[in-house]
Amino acid sequence: MRADPRYTLGVHSTWIVNAGGALACVLLLGFGYFLEYAEGLAPCPLCVLQRVAFAVLAVVFAAAAVHRPRSRGGARAYGVAAGIAAASGAGIAGWHIRLQNLPPGEVPECGPGLEYMLSTFPITESIAMIFTGSGECAEVSWSFLSLGIPSWALIWFIVLGLVSLANNFRTPPGFQPRLFD
Repeated sequence: MRADPRYTLGVHSTWIVNAGGALACVLLLGFGYFLEYAEGLAPCPLCVLQRVAFAVLAVVFAAAAVHRPRSRGGARAYGVAAGIAAASGAGIAGWHIRLQNLPPGEVPECGPGLEYMLSTFPITESIAMIFTGSGECAEVSWSFLSLGIPSWALIWFIVLGLVSLANNFRTPPGFQPRLFD
């Protein structure tokens, strides 16, 4: 059975956008590792969680690109999964920005590192401690165009989430649903 050419045209362009989203996430992760290992900027616990969100988003984009779902439902499932990953990352980045903008007297004390928290405390308590924040999360150690790393991460999460939703929820050009194929 041949695929309907009216629909496969859209599958090709959807694949390219999903592959581009995966590539963007991988490049962002690579830049984070560059800052860590080449520039010596150690990531705080919230930075690590943002990296995890970018990695999950990359996996969803890559899975959508490789799978190339031919049904609208399949494509929309990838769109929703990427949207959830992007929204989670945006929430973490937003919280991180909030911590960086606290007045000096309200900045929490420096706490234990992420590895120590995860190995010592139950996961729920570790997550609560991470989102309480620490002094290291409130430091702005790198900026570009007056925006710190969490601000750029927030921008990228919003852009990638919207791209994923728009790309995977759109109706391909010329597509006309047929009841019986």
